[in-house]
Amino acid sequence: MRELVAVSSPDVLGALGAALDGTGPALLPIAPGETAPASLTGPVKEEIALAVATSGSTGEPKGVLLSAAALRASAEATHARLGGPGTWLLALSPHHIAGVQVLIRSLLAGSEPGVLTGQGFRPSAFADAARAVLDRPGRHYTSLVPTQLVRLLADGGAGLEALAAFDGVLLGGAATPAELLSQARAAGVAAVTTYGMSETCGGCVYDGVPLDGVRVRLDQDGRISLSGPVLASGYRGASASAFAEGWFHTNDLGQFEPDGRLTVLGRADDMIISGGVNVAPALVERVLCAEPDVLEACVLGLPHPEWGQLVAAAVVPADQAVPPSPSRLRALVSAQLGGAFAPKRIELVPELPLRGPGKVDRRALAAMMINMKDSGIISR
Repeated sequence: MRELVAVSSPDVLGALGAALDGTGPALLPIAPGETAPASLTGPVKEEIALAVATSGSTGEPKGVLLSAAALRASAEATHARLGGPGTWLLALSPHHIAGVQVLIRSLLAGSEPGVLTGQGFRPSAFADAARAVLDRPGRHYTSLVPTQLVRLLADGGAGLEALAAFDGVLLGGAATPAELLSQARAAGVAAVTTYGMSETCGGCVYDGVPLDGVRVRLDQDGRISLSGPVLASGYRGASASAFAEGWFHTNDLGQFEPDGRLTVLGRADDMIISGGVNVAPALVERVLCAEPDVLEACVLGLPHPEWGQLVAAAVVPADQAVPPSPSRLRALVSAQLGGAFAPKRIELVPELPLRGPGKVDRRALAAMMINMKDSGIISR
């Protein structure tokens, strides 16, 4: 067995090399000031190099156990897809898998990563950190969540100019709206959408295409299952029933496009059943976010006494001073997807609540919208 030690995220890089080559303990990265849950501590098998804490959708802490071999396989497959090793800029928290992978790729490339420091994400700080990375020879990469990309595009200037100079910009942690991706690529950003999770050492499907060695299938109910050398060894502190016969069975719904690429439709437990009709939030969000006056949108189901659930949307205007018309947005969704998909309630909000590495906190948003309704703020 091997010792597992909790490491504050600023110190992860210094201990990561020894964790990967077996000369040091396995690591459990935690945020600064946090304490590792007792259920996640204790010895692990010799092959485990990393345990990544994740609350998932239930809020119960789990530790995803990742072997050194799986972590290396993921990093090497990423470099193979992007065009070779390079220098990375860390713009994500290294206690989440996407941030840790930036550090692992840097170790394997033999390159010291740049690190974006400070509280919050500011385009000006990103520009400063990026310059130090871009001044080095070779290829240059970074990894962002869509919210960071939104801010860089909205701000423009030095931050966006620096972003466009990277040879590859991975986007993960949350779905990237098609319109946002189009805007980024039109601005010269070499954006690559990624799909994966801690259980797959991070992103393992890039732009809808699995990385080398990764296999994707859709189960009978449309849920995505993943296989390959990047799979986790199981969980600490939770059942590993999602792993079976060499596959990880996700709770995400997907479909294959005519060209074979995978499109992720969202989590199965986010599916809205309104009046007996199944409404995939991702499809509605795609229509809303395609509008120039919509910066971000999140669609969710709220309790309704007659329909079971009511389709509701929280929309962040691109310009708070000139917000979009909810009735126009509702009509657009109805025209493209059908009346059952059109949000019966649309709230204009300054920002969406987030959790973890840039994911929308749907629970917090639902509670916020219910409280707004209780306060007399109703559909516009």
